[in-house]
Amino acid sequence: MITNNKKFFIETLKALIKLIVAGILIGFLKEYDAVIAGILILKIIHNIYKEIIKPKTDKNWLLLVGMLLTGFGGIVGETWGVANGYWEYHKVTRALPLWLPFAWMLAFHYLYKLERNLIPLLKSKSQKNKIFLALLLALILPAFGEVITIYLGVWTYYWPYQILGVPLYAFICLVFVHMLVYTILHLICKKYKIKDIVFN
Repeated sequence: MITNNKKFFIETLKALIKLIVAGILIGFLKEYDAVIAGILILKIIHNIYKEIIKPKTDKNWLLLVGMLLTGFGGIVGETWGVANGYWEYHKVTRALPLWLPFAWMLAFHYLYKLERNLIPLLKSKSQKNKIFLALLLALILPAFGEVITIYLGVWTYYWPYQILGVPLYAFICLVFVHMLVYTILHLICKKYKIKDIVFN
């Protein structure tokens, strides 16, 4: 299924290290949500510059659309979950930390970039295999990042059936948001004949 196991492992390891660093950063700065928001905004600006502003051709507008959709969907879900008492953020003066929408936006970029790096390493780049890879990454990696922040006291879930502090419902919600955005971007690519290794 994979053409280069070593490269696949290295790309996945790099992604895990980034996730660990981000989780620890948010964990240690949790009381300073405006500072975290500022750092994440700078990262978003960097990503937009690198993928949309800087390139003379092949400007990746899908990246911006995906980040905005994920940021919006994430905040809707966060507002619903906190308002209903399904989870709670700690050490902040407001119900929802300022950094949340930007974290959701960067979560899309994180998964998109990883998928873009891993898909060329698949022997068969069929839509079925791409969807399977997207589902697998969306199921495992965001939840792994959540485990780090949960254990560093950023928030607590009150839903049952938990694995290392992350409930089954959260796994489902994370996959749902990512795959909903994935589907929307796939349809946009199909309608406007946009070539993209992840969504075609």
